[in-house]
Amino acid sequence: MATTPFIRDVPAAEAMVAWRAALVTAGSVPRVEAVRIALERAVGRVTAAPVWAARSSPPFDAAAMDGIAVRATETVGASESRPVFLEPAAYAVVDTGDPLPAGFDAVVMREHVHYDEDRRAELRAAVPPYQHVRSIGEDVSATELLLPAGHRMRAFDVAAAAAAGATDVLVHRQPVVAVLPTGDEIRPVGSATAPGEILDTNSLMLVAQAEEAGCRAWRTDIVPDDPEQLAAAIRAAAGRADLVIVVAGSSAGRDDHTAPVVQRLGTLAVHGVAVRPGHPVVLGVVDATAVLGCPGYPVSAALTFEIFATSLLAELEGGAPRERPRARARIARKLASTMGMEDWVRVRLGRVGGRLVATPLPRGAGVLTSLVRADGLLTVPAALEGYDAGEDVDVALMRGVGAIARTIVAVGSHDLVLDLAASQLRAADPGVTLASSNVGSLGGLVALRDGLCHLAGSHLLDAASGEYTLPYVDRVLGGHDVAVVRLVHREQGLIVAPGNPLGLRAIADLARDGLRYVNRQRGAGTRVLLDYELARAGIAPDGVPGYAREEHTHLAVAAAVAAGRADAGLGIMAAARAFGLHFVPVAREPYDLVLATDTLGDPVTAPLWELLDDPGFRAAVHALGGYGTEEMGRRIR
Repeated sequence: MATTPFIRDVPAAEAMVAWRAALVTAGSVPRVEAVRIALERAVGRVTAAPVWAARSSPPFDAAAMDGIAVRATETVGASESRPVFLEPAAYAVVDTGDPLPAGFDAVVMREHVHYDEDRRAELRAAVPPYQHVRSIGEDVSATELLLPAGHRMRAFDVAAAAAAGATDVLVHRQPVVAVLPTGDEIRPVGSATAPGEILDTNSLMLVAQAEEAGCRAWRTDIVPDDPEQLAAAIRAAAGRADLVIVVAGSSAGRDDHTAPVVQRLGTLAVHGVAVRPGHPVVLGVVDATAVLGCPGYPVSAALTFEIFATSLLAELEGGAPRERPRARARIARKLASTMGMEDWVRVRLGRVGGRLVATPLPRGAGVLTSLVRADGLLTVPAALEGYDAGEDVDVALMRGVGAIARTIVAVGSHDLVLDLAASQLRAADPGVTLASSNVGSLGGLVALRDGLCHLAGSHLLDAASGEYTLPYVDRVLGGHDVAVVRLVHREQGLIVAPGNPLGLRAIADLARDGLRYVNRQRGAGTRVLLDYELARAGIAPDGVPGYAREEHTHLAVAAAVAAGRADAGLGIMAAARAFGLHFVPVAREPYDLVLATDTLGDPVTAPLWELLDDPGFRAAVHALGGYGTEEMGRRIR
């Protein structure tokens, strides 16, 4: 067999065509066999043949109301002033669902019937023929097509089929998915891990995704980075499954064996797809069974399943892929993308000013929490370099529109108090979401100016006046009617290793030779504070080793120090505490929420203002460390 190179930039649609063609060539029928099952187990399954009505429903003319059955002709002329009286033999008492007695053709509701002392029925209005009567076959007639082949059964489909005389239905069996975790560094979930070892969360996730797609799924033991063991595991799984998913080892590195093993065992249709994240994808066939090799990064693995596995599994089951509802939204900030690659971006969604706003989440292939927090998926076509802030985009929804409508959209500076507020708001009311996007204080004010958020978190220091927030509000939002609400005061300082081994005491110490500093991004209030303090100390920014190295949150700065990748970074005390690090105080600053004045009375934001008045919430903020709540909730403009 000829060697197949690592193919770059194969569009996803072309990759699917090539994979399916390989399955057909290998003799794989792109549909699983049919089985007959009882109706009570049929919800979610796809019909393998049409379902025809075996009987009419209802099977007879039936009363649609409790009352009396009458002959419509005998009620002609009845009115309030000249009622018609029917002798007992001229009517019949019926309940809802009863067969209509022979000779009668209408029903009068019980509450519209009066009786005299001789049990004659007094009618004060004429009734038309077949009033309150369900005619035979009104719902479905015998021999009528009830459900077509390829239909995914729902709860009411099952009820309709039963009413039409069915007791069972022919459906395609559930596709079977086998997930093979691989890697010498992978350990089972629940294991203690040493440096360099990773828990096997991917196979747990992929099995759950397969089950959500209506499949039966199972996972193997972890397969080492050994070609022969991998080949044996793939071949064994292929004999028991309709789709084998190999986790990790799909790239072209030293320990990446999936592509050559699939090629040796069967057919390697595609290796490398123009999709980000998830580029190093393997699509192949072994023993007439589809094989999908997905990257080891969790976001890449999840989206690889979404893009490739879901459509194949739907075809195997004989149904259409389950499509997410879609909506148009404005993108909250500039989103850059690499041309030639279809870029799948997770976004948070909220309704601002009557329109949906999509805020991109962190895009790293290993940022699993971005999937947890995502409300939707945005696809940037390969032909585009991205989107500018405010552009309209098409988003596949991962949450209902109703839930999104109760989302408070906060854009701006990162602070742990907002994370705590998000948690407590959701605990108090599961329908409320506080979605924060960390783009820095200045970016938040710009987003608020452009109508892309409800709130902008800001702690920008004006060097000329020494005042926080308000001077920048005037510069960026001049002419807009805005309110500024104090959230907290907080301690900013140097986050350093436990015990402060370098003995750092002040901002001036950052100019030491060999020190590794980690900064916040341009536009972040913490970076503005750093520049202010450096200027006071007479130090140029380029005199701080590592000044150009950026992180987007206080926790990311603390994580870099905790991991030994940096010696110091400016951040809040709560972030240092979270990682068990030492903290050298530098400044106490206010952190404010900026918003359009009319947003103060918006029902969407009302739960947040209530929370800020809650003593329990204030106590929880104090427990984070380094926060003062004496002005929490006070409007300062």
